[in-house]
Amino acid sequence: MRNFTIALDAMGGDFGPHISLPASLKSLQKHPNLTLIIVGDSQQITPLLQTYHLSDHTRVKFVHAPEIITMEDDPVLVLRHRSQSSMLVALQLVAEGKADACVSAGNTGALMLLAKYILKTIKGISRPALVSAIPNKKGNNTYFMDLGANLQCECDTLFNFAVMGSVLCEKVESRSKPNVALLNIGRENNKGSDSIKHCASLLKETKYINYTGFVEANELFDGDADVIVTDGFSGNIALKSYEGMGRLFLSELKKAINTNWYTRLLGKLLNPLIKNQLKHLHPDLYNGASLVGLCGIVVKSHGGANVDAFSHAIDQATKEIQWQIPSCISTRLASVSAERDCLLHE
Repeated sequence: MRNFTIALDAMGGDFGPHISLPASLKSLQKHPNLTLIIVGDSQQITPLLQTYHLSDHTRVKFVHAPEIITMEDDPVLVLRHRSQSSMLVALQLVAEGKADACVSAGNTGALMLLAKYILKTIKGISRPALVSAIPNKKGNNTYFMDLGANLQCECDTLFNFAVMGSVLCEKVESRSKPNVALLNIGRENNKGSDSIKHCASLLKETKYINYTGFVEANELFDGDADVIVTDGFSGNIALKSYEGMGRLFLSELKKAINTNWYTRLLGKLLNPLIKNQLKHLHPDLYNGASLVGLCGIVVKSHGGANVDAFSHAIDQATKEIQWQIPSCISTRLASVSAERDCLLHE
């Protein structure tokens, strides 16, 4: 892979540079062809660059950005009044061709709005989507979108999401003709909203998407679908329900283990086996949601991510750079559009 550069919003997230900087060092060690442009407030960043052995690193550059976007800031006000924020400056570096991607753990709404404003969307895309990999029973990843960027979606928007998700999964996961499904309240063709049913009809007609039908929420993790598409409202609720159930499961498991001396002893004996069996489900491995549909690569890390998780978000950006995902999406959309035009004139 060629040398590449990622602009890092070092100030975003719950812990700012205290997470993004050690994660940067880890990523630099993992990727010898990676250069990082660390964007943030010099007063806070400069001492930490020395702490994390980045001040003299040959593949680290620093750009001063004195303003910080908080998680509570209104995205529209951010667009108007935070022209020197670390998030905006990092995105601007991508727009200017000085960086190949941007990674941020900051305010999701602000990142979405700023990215769309600065980078613009791919021709044919009106709304970017937030997509992330989730684990499944088959031991690989399912790409799930939209995760909250677009609360309500018309048929064409969902259709474009399916195209983009298919391309992302095909390239990043090296899966030929990934299975694409729509999240619905039932598998029957007469179930769901008009937008969902109309989108299903369009997906069946195109040869560029391997559409396999509807899936229900209890099938998200079966692994039968490589890509699952829904609107941002349903997607966000489904994802957070899964996260909450995971916490409940762990809480109940701890209670069961600590019931008495026998279960505690049994828990100690089984602990290595359980950890090994469940290691692929660790949430750090799935940190890094991509904003697809933009004329540039943007990866959103969870605001509360730790060092390993933030480093994984950087890994996701490197994969998308390698495959030039925006260009691949643009090419696929052009083919799909041409196919639809032919069908309309037949």
